[in-house]
Amino acid sequence: MIDLSMITGGFWLHPSVLLIAGAVLLPLFKGVAQQVYRVVLAVLFLYVVFQIEQGTHAQIAFGGLELVAGRADKLALAFAYVFALITLIATIYSLHVRDNIQHVAGLFYAAAAVGVVLAGDLITLYVFWELMMLASVWLIWRRATAQAYAAGYRYLMVHAVSGVMLLGGIVMYYGQTGSLTFDQMQADSWASYLILIGFLINAAVPPLHAWLTDAYPEATITGAIFLSALTTKTAVYTLIRGYPGTEFLVYLGTAMALWGVVYAVLANDIRRLLAYHIISQVGYMVAGVGMGTAIALNGATAHAFTHILYKSVLFMGAGAVIAMTGKSKLTELGGIYKYMPITFLLYMIGAFSISAFPLFSGFVSKTMVVEAAAVDHRAWIWLLLSMASAGTFLHTGLKLPYFTFLGKDAGLRPKEAPWNMLLAMGISAFFCVFIGVNPAWLYQFMPNPVEYNAYSAGHLFWELQLLLFTGLGFFLMLKHLGGEAKLSVDTDWVYRKAGPLLIKATAAAVRSTWRGFMAALQGLLSSIWNGLKGLAGTDGLLGRPWGIGSTTLWTVGIASLYGLVYLLR
Repeated sequence: MIDLSMITGGFWLHPSVLLIAGAVLLPLFKGVAQQVYRVVLAVLFLYVVFQIEQGTHAQIAFGGLELVAGRADKLALAFAYVFALITLIATIYSLHVRDNIQHVAGLFYAAAAVGVVLAGDLITLYVFWELMMLASVWLIWRRATAQAYAAGYRYLMVHAVSGVMLLGGIVMYYGQTGSLTFDQMQADSWASYLILIGFLINAAVPPLHAWLTDAYPEATITGAIFLSALTTKTAVYTLIRGYPGTEFLVYLGTAMALWGVVYAVLANDIRRLLAYHIISQVGYMVAGVGMGTAIALNGATAHAFTHILYKSVLFMGAGAVIAMTGKSKLTELGGIYKYMPITFLLYMIGAFSISAFPLFSGFVSKTMVVEAAAVDHRAWIWLLLSMASAGTFLHTGLKLPYFTFLGKDAGLRPKEAPWNMLLAMGISAFFCVFIGVNPAWLYQFMPNPVEYNAYSAGHLFWELQLLLFTGLGFFLMLKHLGGEAKLSVDTDWVYRKAGPLLIKATAAAVRSTWRGFMAALQGLLSSIWNGLKGLAGTDGLLGRPWGIGSTTLWTVGIASLYGLVYLLR
């Protein structure tokens, strides 16, 4: 039972409730009216999010539990702001698509993500966490290909495991502490470890990451924008909130940063390459969480914010190429910059941002995480993260645009992307530049006071040197860096290959055991049958035990049972 007397802060409109209610009504509109409605709804959602005041909203007593539907502090609001912004951008990008299921799923997904970051307790977080999973899978399935259905099913199964881990941890945590408040935890019990594993799966931390690179390339062109922005960054938020300073996250994050760029070397599909770079970039954030210092947590938050914006430009650019050419492989593309010049230009703004070029957004966020490693005297972490940064420029900033837009002409003659796609890319690209030249605007949203100057002489000199030599290396080894039509084996091989083999072996063992049991039962019944035949003419045992006048029913019954066993074998 809900005790309304426990609701504090007066009337408060939860932005997630607003967006979900608006999404439910969306199918009532058609054509241009629906396009206008979707944009107005996204703008209203953005407005309501930016109007949230810091504090605790809607504290509710439910079944003896105290739930907080709206805990708004600087950390939560930083993520809520960028989630609302990308919802508007993705809505504009998808205006030309007529698919109510996809649109409703995308809005539910965004609402759930904002619900997670505003949740002040673990139960509210879990409810929105599961809603994210149920909504997001439709953005994969609506591609309506065999590969999309299979990838979506695997995506659903992996995230179901994440949800089970999270729920099990929450139940155990409540039993141990008597509290459901979602704040900093210590990774020192089974409960906290289960919750952490649930978060790490959604953050795509290796070896639990293959769901991302399996599913995102198979999603719808517009749905991939929501996917690239929300799931992993929501997980980053939960890590910042719940597990700052957890030492082993430093090493997991650094491994992620390198893992992503190594596999991007092998990728031929343009969205798969970008998906691997999501893993790499999230690795910086996870490493920052592990360091746990003020500058590191600011860096993780800032990089999540900028990543959502520049990665959306990259995925939107790749999606525009796929929509206009019908091709997604580097080996099938090339020479299309003349036909899609605006898409190419906007893509390069995103590429410069993810590569941490000065005057672009990635520079003012990524360098903060790398600097945090230096300040914390983690020389090897600093070096490895710098190496990963070079790899990012090599593949997302050079390899992908060169072999997609430049390089050898593949004979494709596509038209420029539709106006709404270009407008959405332009909005994201604007923020990539605006934040890069005015980092103070971003830093005001950070959870801790920011005392960091990205544009110091040392940072500029090091980053420009790194970019220069990476670019030189790319052109010297150009003939070895093109896409190849090969399959790269990742950790998903285990459940794709070993899983079915295990199921097959288990099924064979069960069948063998069953057949052995039925054979023994058949032998027993055969012995009984033979005995009955010998007694058929007597009056004793089988004559009239229950008033049956003959042994006919006995023999028929045994014969029937014998036949059933034979069939079951």
